[in-house]
Parts: sequence; structure tokens; C-alpha cells
Amino acid sequence: MLLKIHPENPSHRQIIHTCEVLQKGGIIVYPTDSVYALGCDINQFRAVDRIAKLKGISTSKADFSFIFSDLSQLSDYARLVDNKIFRLIKANVPGPFTFILQARSNIPKFFQSKKKTVGIRIPDNKIALEIVRNLGNPIMTTSIHDEVKPDEYITDPELIYDTYKYRVDLIINGGYGKNTPSTVIDCTLPEPTIIRQGIGILK
Repeated sequence: MLLKIHPENPSHRQIIHTCEVLQKGGIIVYPTDSVYALGCDINQFRAVDRIAKLKGISTSKADFSFIFSDLSQLSDYARLVDNKIFRLIKANVPGPFTFILQARSNIPKFFQSKKKTVGIRIPDNKIALEIVRNLGNPIMTTSIHDEVKPDEYITDPELIYDTYKYRVDLIINGGYGKNTPSTVIDCTLPEPTIIRQGIGILK
């Protein structure tokens, strides 16, 4: 199903419908402030496993991230090392960044890898934020790539629909996506370190 949602004024009814799909174990394709992504409820293991299979990787080795609606959810899933890191995150969210932090033990067990880390995102995208806010917990996220050109991303929602309509439960058309992913900052090192420079420029 292709669902068109206004990027600046998302319909509450459509957001609730999306949340119902997620709560039933569905997977979605949705827009962020960088590229389009696959997402599911972090508490739905079968949905997580489906996404891993779509990506051709095992769940135990996947580097999936969580989408938060705001910083209030941070302490539930990640350990903040110090105030310096918190200030860094606060200054740059919402925005196209993924921050890697030490994970807390209460994240779902199927995300608890040997690395004991979690990537967190608070994108500057009203559709994504409203989904998480109404769902009541984070969604797992991973970027979708162009299958013909694996180093690139599909930006046109209609092309995304053609590619994924039989593989996922819902595809959201929130306008054209970007073709550059988020910037990834590892905050588990002695100093926060950019390990992938994407669209986001740190303040």
C-alpha cells in the first residue's frame, strides 16, 4: 500500500494507521531528513528479522539504529557517558545524524550484540517524528539502497513503491528523499568521532 502523507502537516489519521501497521508486526518504508528507510516497531522481532532478510544480513550482525521522537527517550535505551556528549547530541537534533552510544541492558534482546552499542536518530522530519511519538516507543531503522546501484539511494517514492510493494506492508510517500545518508558519530570512543560523513554537519 502506498500512503501519501503531507510532509509539513501529517494527517493524524494516517499516522495512527501507520502505527497500527507497526504494532501488528508490519514493516514500512518512510521518509527521514536524509534518505528513505525501512522501519518497524523495535518490540516486534519477526518484523526486525524480516528487515534483516531484506537487507541480506543476519539480525545478530546488523547495525540497525533507533528513531526517537525526542531526547526524553534517550535514557531508556542508551547510557550517556557525560554531559559533553549530551550537549553534542542536543545541539544537533533534530537533524540528519546517527549517534552511536553504549546500549542499556533493557533494549530488546535481539538487539543486544557483543558490541553493546546502539545507534540513535532524531530526524528533522515531521512524519517520522509523529510516527514514533504516537507509537509510544522507538522504531528500528535502516536505509534503503538502489538495488541496481548499491552505493546510491532511491529518492522517488513511486520508484520505491515499484521496488518494495510486495516486500513491505506500507510505503509512505512523503515527497522526494535525499540521496545522502545521515552522518554517523561514534560517541563510545574517548572523543566523539565521525565514522561516516553524511549530509549532517555538526554544530
